[in-house]
Amino acid sequence: MRSIFKTGAAALAAATMLSGAALADGHTNLEGTLRITADMSNPGPRAVIEGLAAEFGEMHPNLEVELTVVDREAWKTQIRNALSADPPDVINWYAANRMGPYVNAGLFMDISEWWDAGDYEGLESVRGAMTMNDAQWGVPYTYYQWGVYYREDIFNELGLSEPTTWEEELANCQVIVDSGRACYTIGTRFLWTAGGWFDYLNMRTNGFDFHMQLALGEVPWTDDRVRATFDNWRTLIDMGAFIEDHQTYSWQEALPFMVNGQATAYLMGNFAVDQLRNAGLTDDQLDFYQFPIITEGLPQGEDAPTDTFHVPSGAQNVEAARAFLQFVTSPDVQGRINGPDGLGQLPVNANAEVADDEFIQQGFEMLSQNATGGIAQFFDRDFPAEMASVGMEGLQEFMVFPDNLDDILERLEAARQRIY
Repeated sequence: MRSIFKTGAAALAAATMLSGAALADGHTNLEGTLRITADMSNPGPRAVIEGLAAEFGEMHPNLEVELTVVDREAWKTQIRNALSADPPDVINWYAANRMGPYVNAGLFMDISEWWDAGDYEGLESVRGAMTMNDAQWGVPYTYYQWGVYYREDIFNELGLSEPTTWEEELANCQVIVDSGRACYTIGTRFLWTAGGWFDYLNMRTNGFDFHMQLALGEVPWTDDRVRATFDNWRTLIDMGAFIEDHQTYSWQEALPFMVNGQATAYLMGNFAVDQLRNAGLTDDQLDFYQFPIITEGLPQGEDAPTDTFHVPSGAQNVEAARAFLQFVTSPDVQGRINGPDGLGQLPVNANAEVADDEFIQQGFEMLSQNATGGIAQFFDRDFPAEMASVGMEGLQEFMVFPDNLDDILERLEAARQRIY
């Protein structure tokens, strides 16, 4: 899909969606074409990126903004080709290790000079997430909490309350299973959702620092502490906690099980809230809780993935790309695109307003006050790409065939020794 945004109807539609004054950034003389490629293909994110492109085009009458939106899953395999052959001027991607292959291949532009020049006031605390080899390679534009989203009305029906310990979680789950429901919906066809379960079970069983050591290749997958994580996971699997045949569903295709009440909860990022609401669930039916404590005394680590924009090293309109990155990270734009009518997530700019939305506020409170262990980026971002791919295949296999654990861990350990 490609859209070309100039002044006119498209910009007017964007102004309606993204109400507020345009950013006065001083780049009023931008010319030529700004080419943006984004994987924001789900309905809510797509509306946001289309609105941003249109609004930026309205601000710069002499600039033509070309936006190409590609499928989110397809982009994971297409990005390298896109960066190598006729690259656009701006692309979106992810922070931390997920930047590594493109930084090391020279496909992302070093924009440290822009950071040093003060382009991104209010982003100082997240500069580290964009840093590799003592340089900055992009800007973050949103981050979001993960946690357990659940059917509050079903909990009330069954007399359950939000669990804070593993024992309470298991006790709740048993009541749910006994009622004829699954405790959790999940779709693992694209593998990464299983990574979220491993992240939380491992951080809660062994701690954030251990989880990061594993991600860095410093711990064998055959370590007894890793096995303890899988033992906790197996407890849920053996209870029948997860929906059947989850390996056949994408994460979106697994949503109806929660909407229809066949499952009561989803361990997922806050981006799921918009789709749950659009499917008909009200905020009176939905609520959220932090993944419970397993090992007492361990500070709680959290997954809070950060999404990013980058300038390819082969960009043609670098001046316009710089202005666009400054635009999307400004406090006003950050507050608007991350609100409940946009991404429904958290702004990265410290000077932006956090939306008055139940789930966004809960996420902000959790990450700012109750994530004392540390902030992880997510399994497929914290682990090197090849290890993440092999690892998530093993995690999905374990969920379907838990008796294969020994073989799975031996394969992952062999991959660790080869990859690191």
